[in-house]
Amino acid sequence: MNKTLGLVAFILFCIGLVLTIVGGIFIPTNAVVGAILVLIGLIMGIIYVISIKDIHEINSLLLATLALLAMTAAFAPITFLDIGKMLTSLLVYFAALMAPIALITAIRVLLRVGFGPRVKM
Repeated sequence: MNKTLGLVAFILFCIGLVLTIVGGIFIPTNAVVGAILVLIGLIMGIIYVISIKDIHEINSLLLATLALLAMTAAFAPITFLDIGKMLTSLLVYFAALMAPIALITAIRVLLRVGFGPRVKM
């Protein structure tokens, strides 16, 4: 990964993570926070697709995102002090950050599979 692109992606990820934590704790289910996280995720996904070359990183990213999306509702049944609601909100916001990255990466992989080695990605 290009150093500059890597630094930009890291900074965006840190901003997204802070926004996820603050939003999940203080303003759960806010559409503006979710939209900002999706926008940051789209930018990170584009950077990631441009700069990644290792197929193992792509597989790890897609598997981790699937696990994240599968567990977003796992904490909802915890009703003590609304901890379940807060944890669910944190996970949903984090999924909003990571889902666009996985979507763009999956599109890249599907194009690579469909067109084969003729297309350089």
